[in-house]
Amino acid sequence: MSFIPTHTDYEKSPFTGLTRESWMDAGRYLLEGIFSHLDSIDAPLVMPRKETEITYPHLNDPPEQQDAQRRAEVFEGLTRSFFIASVLIHDDPGLEIAGIPIRAYYRKHILRVCTPGDPVYVSTYEELQEMTGHQDPFRCFQQTVETCALVIGLWACRGEIWEDYSEEEQGVIIRFLKSYAHNNTVPQNWRLFCMLDMAFLADVGADIDERIMMDHAHAILAYYAGNGWYRDGQSFDYYSCWAFNFYAPLWCRWWGYAHAPEIAACFEAYSNELMRTYGRFFDRDGSVNMWGRSNIYRNAATSAFDGNLFLENNTVDPGWARRISSGALLQFLGRDDFLWEGIPTLGFYGQFAPLVQGYSCAESPFWLGKAFLCLHLDETHPFWTATENEGDWAGLGDGEVLETVLDGPGLCFTNHQRSGATILRTGKVVKRADDRHGMWNYAKLAFHTKYPWEASPVESGGACREDVESQQYVLHDLTTDRYSRGNATFWAGVRDGVLYRRQFFDYGLDREMHWIQSMDLADCAVPEGILRIDRHRLHRRPVRFTLGAWGFPDNGTQVERRNRDGAEAVILRGTDHMGHEKQLAMTICAGWERLSLIHSTGTNPDSAHSIIIYAETTLHRQYDGSEPYVLISQTLTRESAEPFTDDELFPVARVEWHDRYQTGAYGPVELVFRDGSRRIIDFEGVEGRLTL
Repeated sequence: MSFIPTHTDYEKSPFTGLTRESWMDAGRYLLEGIFSHLDSIDAPLVMPRKETEITYPHLNDPPEQQDAQRRAEVFEGLTRSFFIASVLIHDDPGLEIAGIPIRAYYRKHILRVCTPGDPVYVSTYEELQEMTGHQDPFRCFQQTVETCALVIGLWACRGEIWEDYSEEEQGVIIRFLKSYAHNNTVPQNWRLFCMLDMAFLADVGADIDERIMMDHAHAILAYYAGNGWYRDGQSFDYYSCWAFNFYAPLWCRWWGYAHAPEIAACFEAYSNELMRTYGRFFDRDGSVNMWGRSNIYRNAATSAFDGNLFLENNTVDPGWARRISSGALLQFLGRDDFLWEGIPTLGFYGQFAPLVQGYSCAESPFWLGKAFLCLHLDETHPFWTATENEGDWAGLGDGEVLETVLDGPGLCFTNHQRSGATILRTGKVVKRADDRHGMWNYAKLAFHTKYPWEASPVESGGACREDVESQQYVLHDLTTDRYSRGNATFWAGVRDGVLYRRQFFDYGLDREMHWIQSMDLADCAVPEGILRIDRHRLHRRPVRFTLGAWGFPDNGTQVERRNRDGAEAVILRGTDHMGHEKQLAMTICAGWERLSLIHSTGTNPDSAHSIIIYAETTLHRQYDGSEPYVLISQTLTRESAEPFTDDELFPVARVEWHDRYQTGAYGPVELVFRDGSRRIIDFEGVEGRLTL
């Protein structure tokens, strides 16, 4: 059953109707699902587990490893749900759900998980090292993550829980937190967990090692890539937003402004830089794009707006921030497949194994509770009093596209006025050649807010198709019968409205880069999608390669084919899981031989069944100018049943080749459009602009 708010105000919130009280309703809605599984106030917060093959506790691990994982699961369920419960407790200390007093429950169990000898004690860092036999200083334990969630919750309801503990009880929790605050962690966003642990400890009067604090803070600053984004490990993803740009501002408020003002000023400036464009990262409805790892955290991506509001000098537009935050909340809670037995599924919408990581457990989706921390702002705050607005979307004319280019993280995203969609194109991506999962998360050519990424297609007989991926090229070497996918994408930036990138197939540092098969990517936004003018850089081998469109939810789909002047288009018409009208069209002209369809099962986050349109061609690699180098295709989407016109499907009137072989191998390619406009695609100089 989907969430239906009982409190709405369409004057203050003309787009979503949601108010602060609506958010309180949503928080109670989630807690009701959680506490319905507890038979008493003494039961730990461990939820039903639908998936057992990927997530932890891992059933095939040694017993000592499973023991540590079970402790982590208890802690994760407690602290991540505390994101939601803490702000509700502060607002209503007498809150009861399923017959359990919520304040008393968290007060009791927070102390229990920190108390040695208690059956639900989750152990210190040192104890876990001894228990698991791991002495590696960079061995990380899930408990480190959850200590940070714990201190945020204790801060949010400090008067109701923390200050209600006796001095002795506070001492038990402080000793536990110190273990994780001062021990080693992995060199990425996890440093922030230690920083907030120490900041909280200092705030409650405990001693901390400021040298460790400053080492972490300087390291976090070093991950900054520009445009408000941080590199997390080797990648860019939402961790830059729901970790770096949420925790760092909170750290400024707790400790940084007073003790490290120069570093705090940097974090403040970086958060404000993110706010310049972050609203455009969502679509017009506020929907989150399915991109990067940990997609089960969903609308936690909106917590970066709340993070900015922690700052002394914040710049976020409160009306637009609330419109996005409420829209993203409804994107998920408004669906009838979001919960399984009252608990958020391990998926983006319903249960969806292809996006789940092994570091997650049944309680991990409660990270989305971070979005609810905006409730720490009282009802008089501008975040709640400002009228919802559409920000930069409001200024777009019919058919207009707003493009944002961020060279620092290698992100280009476009807001499409007609469909209301946001399409993200990424660079600076490297995954192992065998990491299919990582390529789905990061290496798709484009990510679409209304068409979440599709996993490798599986036909009705259960066989996985190796030769096709949505929004990815797949190369089939006909000599070796081997398939390869683009696992590394280098960024070359935007020039004259065209984004240039290069994607390598089976990229690895063990080989000379110029021996690796690759594709020069050039694409530009059109009113309802993306036009691609790519050039392959393939060696003298016979190959077949394919390119898929976005996956289309198949709940009864009409298929139409059209042709014009040698170009071909396939149009799909149908509805998504929620019954919304949808259309998707793919067009091919130069370089491609044909368009085909695959019907897939279990690979689309929105629907049990889906369809992928894909283009294909075969090259025999006779370097005599007889085979094409440039491949032109277009993919459009429409959120209505209004038919596409021929001019929309076939916008290119002709292609002018600026080399004597007429293949686009060497010179620029010029597209002449039916409306009389022209666009030149020129790969000259791309080699020198490639960055990772």
